[in-house]
Amino acid sequence: MLQFRFSAVLKELPRPGRARAATGAITASRAAACCVRSAARDVRAAPALRGFRSGGYRCVPHTATGARSSPHTSATGLRSFCTKTEGSAEPGEPPKKDESAGKDAAAEKRRKAGILPSLEDLLFYTIAEGQEKIPAHKFITALKATGLRTGDPRLKECMEMLKITLKSTTDGVMLDRHLFKKCVQSNIVLLTQAFRKKFVIPDFLSFASHIDELHGTAKKLSGGQVADYIPQLAKFSPDLWAVSLCTVDGQRHTVGDTKVPFCLQSCVKPLKYAIAVHDHGTEYVHRFIGKEPSGLRFNKLFLNEEDKPHNPMVNAGAIVCTSLIKQGASNAEKFDYVMNFLNKMAGNEYVGFSNATFQSERESGDRNFAIGYYLKEKKCFPEGTDMTSILDFYFQLCSIEVTCESASVMAATLANGGFCPITAERVLSPEAVRNTLSLMHSCGMYDFSGQFAFHVGLPAKSGVSGGILLVVPNVMGIMCWSPPLDKLGNSVRGIQFCTDLVSLCNFHNYDNLRHFAKKLDPRREGGDQRQQCFGPMDYRSLQKELALKDSLWKRVSPAESDVNSSTTVVYRMKGVGDAH
Repeated sequence: MLQFRFSAVLKELPRPGRARAATGAITASRAAACCVRSAARDVRAAPALRGFRSGGYRCVPHTATGARSSPHTSATGLRSFCTKTEGSAEPGEPPKKDESAGKDAAAEKRRKAGILPSLEDLLFYTIAEGQEKIPAHKFITALKATGLRTGDPRLKECMEMLKITLKSTTDGVMLDRHLFKKCVQSNIVLLTQAFRKKFVIPDFLSFASHIDELHGTAKKLSGGQVADYIPQLAKFSPDLWAVSLCTVDGQRHTVGDTKVPFCLQSCVKPLKYAIAVHDHGTEYVHRFIGKEPSGLRFNKLFLNEEDKPHNPMVNAGAIVCTSLIKQGASNAEKFDYVMNFLNKMAGNEYVGFSNATFQSERESGDRNFAIGYYLKEKKCFPEGTDMTSILDFYFQLCSIEVTCESASVMAATLANGGFCPITAERVLSPEAVRNTLSLMHSCGMYDFSGQFAFHVGLPAKSGVSGGILLVVPNVMGIMCWSPPLDKLGNSVRGIQFCTDLVSLCNFHNYDNLRHFAKKLDPRREGGDQRQQCFGPMDYRSLQKELALKDSLWKRVSPAESDVNSSTTVVYRMKGVGDAH
């Protein structure tokens, strides 16, 4: 019979790798305290763990209005008792002489094992579903269903140990509980969160299927023209279409031509602006660049009333922003510096460089040279800047290559406040990320920025190579890529995908206003639509909560629970043999 839930065990167990205390060392007081915390939290985790024993103890939470103060009273007003099940012994209690040898041995075994199972054991039981061994591929399949990849850097130790362990088994396939524990113990906290559906998208397979459907819908579009003013871009097939996403917890999904490299082009503009703010701060950067949408084409020779470029997302602003990076260094040093940043943002996934595109841009970049000379005339650059050298560097940054997969991790780093989700490394300052997302929201989609902010309501940046870098703050980053562009320079399929995504899910910046129209919320388990809330005592919410409790807990009599107060309501978690 299950008495303890996964969420409570996560907090109560010793950390992986530390010696577990013997049963005799765990006092009844501590066991009761464990039950208190178990009773008050996360009853939804119970079904995954039904049928497990806990050394003869079961949790009996109940309301205790007017009850005497107790060290085992929780902050929520719930109290709980650990009561002994039939045939079990108290921790440290010697076995009775008249018990059978079998019961005596079982009690001794329980005492040696301890009252609480380990996180590794609970994870094994959840995946094994009653079997004594599991095939390794079953664990891998279950892992992928959470959104994690076997190549995730955070799971490196686990995957390496799994390979080593399988080589030591007779069949090279099956894992028993002890071998499984050996494999996962180095990454048990991350795996526990994944299998308990505690990531930002709990039902990831369901959400991924929606992404596949949206991708398929946009794939049917045939309009737009591949950019040809840069000769290298004209070589891409108009049929290429890919979407990749990475959540702030490192959940990944890709569909389409996601491994084909393409140049960032204008999608690099928010990234180099973020680097400049990270290095110099907001005040210094905006001495040279404004913050307002221009209302004009991205490559116009036009400045604001202060003779500054309007913002860093148009060519003039991006060229000036390029001059702020690693001032005084050579172009080679500057390029390595930016590449190092982008590699960190991408979690060390693919970031390359297309020399052919760089040469093509430099040879056909007359408009950008004109903008550069105009900026030089208006003294827009920091003092001592070599304008022609900066233009070379600008063309180099536009020619940096990514895949949809690696670019989605970059977008997720922005969504995650500057921390790369798959390495947990701080890459950008919070100030840099906030400013970047603000300007992407207002200026990131060329002359379509206002309409995109209105209809989609998310920070994004498009490029003439066909990419759209989309950020859902605190949730995920997405890269869409399809070379055919509309008349404003944005990917036709990418715009359709972004619009459809926000029509389906409540990701728009203002979808979460009270009493707004209901949409699918992937951040809630089951994808439930957002419920209106009228306060903590809302009758319908209370009914729903009680219905859930009755599905997981069984009412027991005071005699069974050893509670004599007639004012208490006592439940215990349903176990094997109980009606569900």
